[in-house]
Amino acid sequence: MRKFFVGFLIGAVIAFHFGINFGRHKPLFSNPYERDVVERVKESAGEAVDTTREVIHDATQPARKDVERTLSR
Repeated sequence: MRKFFVGFLIGAVIAFHFGINFGRHKPLFSNPYERDVVERVKESAGEAVDTTREVIHDATQPARKDVERTLSR
């Protein structure tokens, strides 16, 4: 019974790998995570930088107005 579960687990991992490649119409033995993951990470990082930039700008807006008011006196 133990051999069955070990074999089932290994087979499921291999079938999952082949299934992803088959679904994307790529060669079965290619790496299914190669480009897709790298592209997603780059997009997420770019979005995070843009979001962070906007949040920092919004957070410093009141302080900028105070400095401008003080300098204009």
